Amino acid sequence: MNVPFNDLRAQYHTIKPEIDEAISEILESCAYIGGPALERFEANFASYCGTSEAVGLASGTAALHLAMAALDIGPGDEVITTPYTFIATTEAISQAGATIRFVDCTEEDGCMDPRQVEAAITPRTKAIIPVHLYGQPADMDPMLEIAMRHGVTVIEDAAQAVGAEYGGKRVGSLARIACFSFYPGKNLGCYGDGGAVTTNDAALAKRIRLLRDHGRTTKYAHEVEGYNYRLDGLQAAILDVKLRYLDRWTDARRRFASHYDELLAGTGIRPLRPRAGVKHVYHLYVVRLPDREALLTELGARGVGVGVHYPIPLHLQQAYAHLGLGERSYPASERLARDVVSLPLYAEMDPDAPRYVTTVLKDLVSAKA
Repeated sequence: MNVPFNDLRAQYHTIKPEIDEAISEILESCAYIGGPALERFEANFASYCGTSEAVGLASGTAALHLAMAALDIGPGDEVITTPYTFIATTEAISQAGATIRFVDCTEEDGCMDPRQVEAAITPRTKAIIPVHLYGQPADMDPMLEIAMRHGVTVIEDAAQAVGAEYGGKRVGSLARIACFSFYPGKNLGCYGDGGAVTTNDAALAKRIRLLRDHGRTTKYAHEVEGYNYRLDGLQAAILDVKLRYLDRWTDARRRFASHYDELLAGTGIRPLRPRAGVKHVYHLYVVRLPDREALLTELGARGVGVGVHYPIPLHLQQAYAHLGLGERSYPASERLARDVVSLPLYAEMDPDAPRYVTTVLKDLVSAKA
């Protein structure tokens, strides 16, 4: 059996007529930048997340960058986040001119450890960016409480967790502002790059709309210097079609994850577990495997597509060597980076795939024992 890590073609073919119609409408109207499709998607996405505002942007990285720009975060400021995430989180901090300050994750779920946040706050701290990792919300209540006491803004990095819930509320509505990615492989992905911010702060949304389009109020009137961070009409139209199916796809992902849980119970292969009180949307289904590198090639040879998210924590990346943070600086992140493997998981997956994947996995682990 061949089980790819993901299959975007399979998803396209389940909704092909609607996608093709949406694309055709944009091509006929020539509303490539802005226009009704973007406005419609922004309204629908805000409603989905439970916020009053959504602003479509060019990528998840652009969303993070503009969130900080709109909040006037810049040189002299510090932003707290986790080293166990994709580099976009920290690139946006650096692009704003601020200083990265790391807090380790927990080994149970890979999300930033709220117990370590307060000790990282200094008089220069301007924001905290918890990452909703793998589709699971970070533990937000303690971080929001700490942030309130210190007068610090919380920015949700929700790039991997659209539709996830914490305390009955969807991510995107938990803090002052949230940032999403619509990279093609995400649970809600477009056919190129795309992103968005959500907020209940109308003034903040207005400023981000200004900044995403060269700071202009009319075609040739520029209130401030801005960026070319617009979400194009074609991607917005595609996303609006997909948004109608997102909950259905999420339910399928959760069923497959539950099946994996059952098949791996008692095997010694440890999945990262959801916390109580959250709805995990399983952007990734992640397990910990000792001697991972020796297994990856063999999994591929048996037709099992896997990923590693992430093999090098950010504090050990060459890009951040200037921070002077060596090994053992953030031990939980380093241990997870050494062990984690993401198994195949997508809504259109063959119902027999989890059994095949776990059978291969158990055979390989047993042979290495």
